[in-house]
Amino acid sequence: MKFTGILLVAASLAIGAGAAHAEIKKVRIGTEGAYPPFNSVDSSGKLVGFDIEIGEALCAKMKVECTFVAQDWDGIIPALLAKKYDVILASMSITDERKEKVAFTIPYYLTPGSFIAPKDTPITEITPAALKGKTIGAQSSTTGSTYLEDKYPDSDIKLYPTQDEANADLAAGRLDAVLADKFVLYEWLEKSTDGKCCKFVGPDLKDVNPQGTGIAVRKDEDELREMLNKAIREIEADGTYAKINARYFPFPIN
Repeated sequence: MKFTGILLVAASLAIGAGAAHAEIKKVRIGTEGAYPPFNSVDSSGKLVGFDIEIGEALCAKMKVECTFVAQDWDGIIPALLAKKYDVILASMSITDERKEKVAFTIPYYLTPGSFIAPKDTPITEITPAALKGKTIGAQSSTTGSTYLEDKYPDSDIKLYPTQDEANADLAAGRLDAVLADKFVLYEWLEKSTDGKCCKFVGPDLKDVNPQGTGIAVRKDEDELREMLNKAIREIEADGTYAKINARYFPFPIN
């Protein structure tokens, strides 16, 4: 699933015994821009959302200049590796498979997976047996899509480029259920017109995102990763994180 501008890394490298660390002054942050309330594009074309505000707070703590760029989800890791930007801050769940390609910070939020379905659904259980033959949607290349493909082999799994497209098909009656991060689904159910169609079904699935949500960097960017880890701890300690959290959710997500 999903614990989403342009960044420059300016580094001055000193070589030899006692060499100074590279000095990072500018950072390019890649995000999806299609995953509200965490990251999306407003009517003026500006990137907004929880991830964006967290990124701005982290940059302030690190005393670096940051800019943001939107990138389609399916290409978000390849673009990082190609140095289109230096950081992925896009509600990316930490997984062992992704850790083979990138390095992650400590989690900056934790989210269970959840199913939603139409309010008049006959679905009362969400076990693989109960959803046999049902058509279930998810965003592609997410922990939700992987979970469905692994755990629900007898269901008809339909994958979408964005979460909004999966939700739209559910509202239109083309899906029996959708699986995604609970907090993203909460936003859609509570704050969108289309979301009034539907409700949560079944218990939270904590094993969908067991390692939480982190910020990804290239594997050779240890200094940047540690700067981010320090900044995450600092905004949690001084109340900045809680203030941002409260603007988006009536409950803590970390």
